[in-house]
Amino acid sequence: MRRISFALAAVGLVVATAAPASAGETDNGWEPAPSAAWAYPAGARCDFAVQGSPVVDGVVRRTLAVYEDGTKVLEYKGDLVVRVVNTVTGASYDADASGRAVVEVRPDRSQTWYVVGPILAGFGEGGGNVARGLYTVDGVYTLDVSATGYKTLTLLRGSTDSLCDRVS
Repeated sequence: MRRISFALAAVGLVVATAAPASAGETDNGWEPAPSAAWAYPAGARCDFAVQGSPVVDGVVRRTLAVYEDGTKVLEYKGDLVVRVVNTVTGASYDADASGRAVVEVRPDRSQTWYVVGPILAGFGEGGGNVARGLYTVDGVYTLDVSATGYKTLTLLRGSTDSLCDRVS
């Protein structure tokens, strides 16, 4: 019951409070949440090696709740643009990942993301209900990540855009 009520409240919170954040915002418990650069070898996400690094990173986060079982509820917001690069050809694309999310992180490391707007999501072969690839996911949706890393994307309204295709 807590999960259903939380899901509805989280989506409502994200929709109701979609104001942009600034990089140094610290009011109401907000703190910077910088994004790290990343890289995947050929075949892990795309048919070729791919890397990404933030070119704009104004993401902040705050803790909304901590439960007795160790589950944390975090909120993220702010501008994020990631430059995705095909390391073989040098082709690149600047992907907007400036969505707003409420994330429930459980002690077993499983997570549920309640999101409005774009994020980047990578899926390995057999690692989720979306084909292997790297995507911008945009709209209103949830992303469940199991303790083993299996990802389930549920689009309430939205779309996916293949970043592998954009830089191939």
